[in-house]
Amino acid sequence: MIGQLHSVVIDAPDAHALATFYAQLLGLEVTKGEPGDEWVVVTGQGHRLAFQQAPDLQPPDWPDPGRPQQFHLDVRVADVDAAEPAVLALGARRLPGGGGDFRVYADPVGHPFCLVWDA
Repeated sequence: MIGQLHSVVIDAPDAHALATFYAQLLGLEVTKGEPGDEWVVVTGQGHRLAFQQAPDLQPPDWPDPGRPQQFHLDVRVADVDAAEPAVLALGARRLPGGGGDFRVYADPVGHPFCLVWDA
């Protein structure tokens, strides 16, 4: 082993706002950074996500291959029918696609993520 994963870093035009979205989605806490900071960190449950200011971000346009997703997060939920209205209330939007054990959404910036469950 050469090293251990420290963070997954996500670009956002407003790093604090997107960090707050994911903190609420995942039950984590914003532990570093304030509104307007270049870097904001969310931690908890052994996980760490970092968000960096990218004012000129061109978000993915799912499922357009001309602006591909580049990455996405899978978020495990116990009940997708209960989780969906909660993520939509946080500012996510439903995207086309999905299957028997996942649904696709975009965070407020446009990064795709999936709610997944054991079908």
